[in-house]
Amino acid sequence: MDANDNRHIARDSLFLMADLRVDGLEGEHRIKVRNLSAGGMMGEGAVRVMRGAVVEVNIRNIGWVEGSIAWVQSNRFGVAFRDEIDPKIARAPVGQDVESGPPRFLRSAFVTPETGTIRKI
Repeated sequence: MDANDNRHIARDSLFLMADLRVDGLEGEHRIKVRNLSAGGMMGEGAVRVMRGAVVEVNIRNIGWVEGSIAWVQSNRFGVAFRDEIDPKIARAPVGQDVESGPPRFLRSAFVTPETGTIRKI
């Protein structure tokens, strides 16, 4: 596969920490996720990976995602996911349902989210 095959896929730049398992290496390696799309991600970390290596990445709010290393440049690398994900889920605060509306800190302090009624202070 040519490295430019998937460059048309929309990617979100972000900064998340994730755990990486590499087939053939022991343990989990902490990495930074620099950008994320439905089909893959760019990671950065001290772990040495080779193009074509089978990996699993534990992405926040999504869980373990299987993929393979598409490219390597210094301490950065691309992962092509085996199955597509919804990258918006990874952006949501931990434990928040993406479909439930704005994060709690953006909701009015005077309206209770459970009932929609005005609360007394």
